[in-house]
Amino acid sequence: MPEPLSARRLFADRRLAVMAAFGFFAGLPLPLSGFTLTQWLAEGGVSLQAIGLTANIGLAYSLKFLWSPLLDQAAPLRRLGRRRGWLAIIQPLLALSIAALAFTSPHAHPLPTFLCAALVAFLSASQDIAIDAWRIETFPVESQGPALAAYVIGYRAAMLTSGAGVIWSATHVGWSAALLVVAGLLAVAPLVTLLAPEPPPPAATPAGAALATRISAAITGPFRDFLTRPGAWPILAYVAFFYLDEALAGKMLAPLYRHLGFDRATVALATGPLALAATMLGYAAGGLIVARLGLRRALIATGFTQMGFMSMYVVLTVSPGSLPILYATVLAEAFVQSMAVAAFVAFLSSLCAVRFTATQYALLSSVAALASHTVGGLSGFAAAALGWTAFYAIAMFAALPSMVLMLYILRRHPIQETST
Repeated sequence: MPEPLSARRLFADRRLAVMAAFGFFAGLPLPLSGFTLTQWLAEGGVSLQAIGLTANIGLAYSLKFLWSPLLDQAAPLRRLGRRRGWLAIIQPLLALSIAALAFTSPHAHPLPTFLCAALVAFLSASQDIAIDAWRIETFPVESQGPALAAYVIGYRAAMLTSGAGVIWSATHVGWSAALLVVAGLLAVAPLVTLLAPEPPPPAATPAGAALATRISAAITGPFRDFLTRPGAWPILAYVAFFYLDEALAGKMLAPLYRHLGFDRATVALATGPLALAATMLGYAAGGLIVARLGLRRALIATGFTQMGFMSMYVVLTVSPGSLPILYATVLAEAFVQSMAVAAFVAFLSSLCAVRFTATQYALLSSVAALASHTVGGLSGFAAAALGWTAFYAIAMFAALPSMVLMLYILRRHPIQETST
């Protein structure tokens, strides 16, 4: 187990400031292909059918593992290295694509708006691949939690900027000017990339290797490397089950709050700025727990704590109209869930071999989203059939499979550095 890190020593690391800045640049584009975009389209009189089709724009974030091998195998700007080289190309293109989006007119010509938004999503997902790989290769395992905390703080600040900030600004200066401000912020990103240290490169594929060998190394190598490790399949099962409780519980929160008699303003306050503050504190706490206790004990402590606090939703279901219980439940759950996610992402990061960081992390993060995209769709049927109290009790115990798998993995396949 690595020697515990002191908070002073940890947060004196200047790389955390770079990580927070990267989080900000990663979060800026996301609402521009999501909620902010749909708000702009709705105000422009675009049909509901067309607005609904914007959901497909976000597929870039789910399918990014398809082109992630390219970012692992190629270094387009050799002087900057693999990670900084790709970021130095992607970030200016991302800023230009947002500027192009700003000059479209969704009411008169919606197709160019859709195409620009799709380009923003593709470049944003590509930037995510490179930033995740930079984080994993730059910080040791015991510092992955704090690195994630710094990333999330920047990311959430950016989401507010390009989400609520752009929508508010549009009422005063118009949509084009508001979006151009976001493009201007992204234009600063390459400067941070130049200041970031480049992680050490992995052992390269021999230059004389046949083309077929190099293609195989790029496409099949990352998956073969991971799946042939001891415990690969239990690990994938744990990753797939990790968000199962949230996939069930989270989808039904809005109708639950309505059923319990909480008005829109109350829900907005509880789930908005208050929950955001609790989330940020939770990530910071989770990062410190990983650094102080080590990854193994952090996974156990945060995982079971999160499962225990899920019981507060069961209490909430029998407390209609109780504001203290509502606020306590939402804030406590946001805090402990963020702690658990910080340890979980540090664990995922520890699984990635340096040669295939971008591809393997993209794969693992896609597997982690499976529960939300599959079982989560059945949550409404379950809640209607069982009633709210029984449903949330089951959602709480839905975390048990992942906890059992985690204990099995930690016992049989101890966490260790991956090969390069």
